[in-house]
Amino acid sequence: MTKAVVAGPFAAPDHSLVGHPERPSRVTAAAAGIDALGLDRDRIDVEPRLATVDELSRVHDASYLRELEAFCASGGGRLDPDTFAGTESWTAARQASGAGLAAVDALAAGRADVAFVIARPPGHHALADRAMGFCLVNNVAVSASALADAGERVLIVDWDVHHGNGTQAIFWNDDRVCYVSMHQDRFYPGTGAVDEVGGPDALGLTVNIPLPARATGDLMERALDEVVAPITERFAPTWVLVSAGFDAHRDDPLADLALSSGDFARLATRVRAFAPASGRLAFFLEGGYDLEAIQKSVTATLGAIVGERHENEPATNGGPGAEAVSRARSVHEDLLRHQQW
Repeated sequence: MTKAVVAGPFAAPDHSLVGHPERPSRVTAAAAGIDALGLDRDRIDVEPRLATVDELSRVHDASYLRELEAFCASGGGRLDPDTFAGTESWTAARQASGAGLAAVDALAAGRADVAFVIARPPGHHALADRAMGFCLVNNVAVSASALADAGERVLIVDWDVHHGNGTQAIFWNDDRVCYVSMHQDRFYPGTGAVDEVGGPDALGLTVNIPLPARATGDLMERALDEVVAPITERFAPTWVLVSAGFDAHRDDPLADLALSSGDFARLATRVRAFAPASGRLAFFLEGGYDLEAIQKSVTATLGAIVGERHENEPATNGGPGAEAVSRARSVHEDLLRHQQW
């Protein structure tokens, strides 16, 4: 049986706002999804630690981190119309990023084959100098940057329904990290067009595949096969991190894609093939706001990797968006002809 590291703030500091969709019960749902697999001795729980300011400063401006800490200490409030912080949110954010670092450390030490990080608050919208989109610090970017600084080449696959603008911006011109996002087109936060392909030193290492509303799982699978696989072969990552948002599920109240839990199982299997070896794959919880969909999708995602059979919803197909995948393939085939990284 494949061993799994589970890292998450099961006893996280209070970070909540009454009526907000990004709520503590999301963690409970994700944890229940992992529990449903019954991994027993093949599961290693890793206590999240607090990421240090130096670790966060790999991707965030020190001035922003000081301002966020002071804002929380003063009582918090709204950081923007969507994003809040309270008195304990600074600790919660450090713990979410620290969970990712602890999971990566456990994998690097050979303790398991895959990791699932129940990170909350989520992170992929957080910019170097600003919180946004429910996100305070960029959890997956903190772990990716730590790996890159240690000499690794990191592939980040983001299948959250929203484009991870923060992760893209942080690694825009960094040839050590390839960022791939499959997301709903013309949706929050308004970034992630197919022609956003990276800076001059990392041209082609930002890969955006925007899909229309009602797109189904087969389109994401096709995108991984036709667009991402050739890039991955050329880039040759030594680690794969997944921004695993589950708001592309058809039951999610905040979005309009049409995936099922079975689709996430199939996506996870494809992404696993991008990792060069066992123990170099970690999933980070991002979005997802229907609790049952989160639970089922987490079970399907991790179950597909560890080989634990579980009844999933049937995979979906036949939705719109074939031309979007073809467009992304055309853009990146042209870039691959000219880039060596």
